[in-house]
Amino acid sequence: MEVLKSGSDVLFILLGGIMVLAMHSGFAFLELGTVRKKSQVNALVKILTDFSVSTIAYFFIGYSIAYGIDFFHGADTLLQKNGYELTKFFFLLTFAAAIPAIVSGGIAERAKFNPQLAATFMIVAFIYPFFEGIAWNQAFGVQAWLKATYGAEFHDFAGSVVVHAMGGWIALPAVLLLGARHGRYNQQGGISAHPPSSIPFLALGAWILTVGWFGFNVMSAQTIENISGLVAINSLMAMVGGTLVALVAGKNDPGFVHNGPLAGLVAVCAGSDIMHPMGALVVGGIAGGMFVVMFTLTQNRWKIDDVLGVWPLHGLCGAWGGIAAGIFGSQALGGVGGIAFMPQLIMTALAIVIALVGSYIVYGVLKAAIGLRLDQEQEYNGADLSIHNITSTPERESNW
Repeated sequence: MEVLKSGSDVLFILLGGIMVLAMHSGFAFLELGTVRKKSQVNALVKILTDFSVSTIAYFFIGYSIAYGIDFFHGADTLLQKNGYELTKFFFLLTFAAAIPAIVSGGIAERAKFNPQLAATFMIVAFIYPFFEGIAWNQAFGVQAWLKATYGAEFHDFAGSVVVHAMGGWIALPAVLLLGARHGRYNQQGGISAHPPSSIPFLALGAWILTVGWFGFNVMSAQTIENISGLVAINSLMAMVGGTLVALVAGKNDPGFVHNGPLAGLVAVCAGSDIMHPMGALVVGGIAGGMFVVMFTLTQNRWKIDDVLGVWPLHGLCGAWGGIAAGIFGSQALGGVGGIAFMPQLIMTALAIVIALVGSYIVYGVLKAAIGLRLDQEQEYNGADLSIHNITSTPERESNW
C-alpha cells in the first residue's frame, strides 16, 4: 500500500507539473499576441530559454536555498518513494520559472537578450527561493513568530504572493530601469497606442494559462490525499468573476477580457483552499476590476511602459490575493478559518520589499555593467531581427 500511495503521489504531482509547464506556452503566446509583430519571435524564444536557465539555477542552487534539499546523490537514492522528491522539484520549478516569464512580459520589445538571461539566473537561484523558503519551509523562524504573535501562520496555498506578487514586483524595477519603448510617449504628453499584433494569439495564451491554472492550484496539495474539490471550484469562480468584471470595466476590450480571468486566478491562489466559492467570486471580481483600472493608470497617467501589465496583473492582484485570503478565509465570511489578517498583510509586505530590493540590485548592476536595452536602431528594427535575425513571417526568401 505504501508503494501504491507514493506512486499515486508521484503521478499526481507530475501531472500538476506538466500542466504548469504547459502554462509557459501560455505566457509565450500571451506575450506574442500583445507585442508588435516585429517582436513575436523574441517572445517565443525568451520564454523557452528563460525556463531552461531557470531549471539550471533552481536545480543546482535555488531549490536547496528554499528547502535544504539537493540532488547530489546517486540515482538509487533519488529513486526513493518512486522518485517523489524529484517530481516535487519539477512541480515547484514550474512555479519558480514563472517569475522570469512574468518579467518577460513587462520588459518586452526593448530588452537585450543575454542580460535578461543573467537576471533570470540570479532571480531564480537566489531572490525567489529566499522568500519561498520563508513562506513555505519555515526559514528564519518568520512563520513561527507570526503564529506565536497572531495565532496563525501566513497562508499562501498556491502562490498569490510567493509566485505572482514576487514576479510582478520584481518586474517593476526592471521596467523602470529600462524605460519606455521609443515613440511610446512624447514630450507633449501624447501616447502612441502600440496595439497588440494578434488578438487570436493573445486569447490563445490566456486560454492555455487559464486551463493550466487548475493544475497550478489543485495540484498544490502535492499529495493525492490532500486534493480538494473546493480549490477547483474556487478557481473557477474567481476566473469567472475576473472575466465578467474586466468585460464591464474594460468596455468590451478583448485585451482586458482575456486578462480578466488571469487576474482572478492570480488573486485566488492564496486562499483557494479555505474560501467559500462566493467569496472566491468576489475576490476574482475585485482583481479583474483592479487590473483594468491599474493597467490604465500605469500606461496612460504614470507613463510606465509595462507592456503586458505584469505589475498590475501579478504584482497588485497577487498582493490583493494574499490579503484577501486573510479576509475571505475567515469563518465569518463562510471560509474554513484558521487564518489571521495580520500575518497575510505582513508577509505580503515582506515579499514586496524582498522583490523590489533584489530586483533593483540585479537589474541595477546589469544596467551599469553591460546595459539592459537595445539601442534605438535595433529597437526600431525589432527584437526579432536585431537578436534572432529573422521575423515571425518572412515576406520573401533571402537572396544568397
